[in-house]
Amino acid sequence: MKSIAVIGGGITGVTTAYALAKRGFAVTLVEKNRYAAMETSFANGGQLSASNAEVWTHWSTLLKGLKWMLKSDAPLLVNPKPSWHKMAWFAEFISNIPHYHRNTVETTRLAIAARQHLLAWAADEGIAFDLKQKGILHIYRDKAGFDHAGQVSRMLAEGGLQRRAVTPAEMRGIEPTLAGTYYGGYFTESDATGDIHKFTVGLAAAAERRGVQMLYGQDVRTVTAQGAQASVTVVDGSGETSTLTFDGVVVCAGSASRTLAASLGDRVNIYPVKGYSITVNLLDAQSQASAPTVSLLDDATKLVTSRLGDDRLRVAGTAEFNGFNKDIRADRIQPLVDWVQQCFPGVSTRSVVPWAGLRPMMPNMLPRVGRGRQPCVFYNTGHGHLGWTLCAVTADMVADVVAQALQPRPAMVPGGLATGNA
Repeated sequence: MKSIAVIGGGITGVTTAYALAKRGFAVTLVEKNRYAAMETSFANGGQLSASNAEVWTHWSTLLKGLKWMLKSDAPLLVNPKPSWHKMAWFAEFISNIPHYHRNTVETTRLAIAARQHLLAWAADEGIAFDLKQKGILHIYRDKAGFDHAGQVSRMLAEGGLQRRAVTPAEMRGIEPTLAGTYYGGYFTESDATGDIHKFTVGLAAAAERRGVQMLYGQDVRTVTAQGAQASVTVVDGSGETSTLTFDGVVVCAGSASRTLAASLGDRVNIYPVKGYSITVNLLDAQSQASAPTVSLLDDATKLVTSRLGDDRLRVAGTAEFNGFNKDIRADRIQPLVDWVQQCFPGVSTRSVVPWAGLRPMMPNMLPRVGRGRQPCVFYNTGHGHLGWTLCAVTADMVADVVAQALQPRPAMVPGGLATGNA
């Protein structure tokens, strides 16, 4: 039985470990935190949103970034302080603008496949994660935004996703609690929402039941590979260092993947794009009745909502290019609170929990899935703002790649008997 290390205990690491365990590998997951899903997979927007598959590699994204650069509460904020990493990332981002259409269609296909995998795994393992299959409503405040959404819808349709345009009256029928004036919307009935943290913790427990060894509280310091063997050096909470060896390693370390990849001779140009969220605790009957049950995406503010159970509303969004800074800034959180008060005035914002996480984003907006230079090194990382949406299918994809590389198909010998190593 081949041994595989999975580095990272977020949604991509846990789904990867689970997919590998189902294929018969001896899997060890290494995570620096004490529990799974404690960083970027802790409190995201909650959307399983194939309808949000449009990649960002468009000239309008750059224009908005320049326009909003000095506006602290802007949906997209770029720290003007230069760094080689940031400049190289944006240069590669610009080089991918010609592939905007193709990459949007490909992301849509991945998202649809991922949803089927994820829901099947949840059903198989009995994971409760506040799943709501009520669709996602994209809302537009002006004709320009609505017209652009029509163009995006045609690309989504190429990828196999159907969504329909809706009038303001139809929007009120879909989500009666939504206040404000809108030009129109697009509704994707097949999309869903859920609590990423609950799902990841539940799947981590399922992976353990399938034999995955979970090494929590182990900070990976170095990863090396030589031929058919990979070594992972970790430091535990007491400062003790140990080195573990495996037949292969899969890097699923989010924004830290870039540094680990460089040490392995690979270029994985991930930039940490900070996103913010708030969890509004719906403590009274009026707030619970006034909060949306259908998930929303507001195109103008780039904010999304998910109803998590009866007593929580998650609101998330914004993109901040500011390096590895994890500070939770009040001037970035306040627009989320204000948005709730404007769109859902009956919801009390007395109890609001802020959060920030670093999305691991590749310049082409597609995750890095597959082999590294060394024969025993693999990657499943760089999912950006769609990690929750894409994780299940990319985990299955990389597990197939690992199986093909490390568990070659048996060869037929005379007499029809199969031989080979598993």
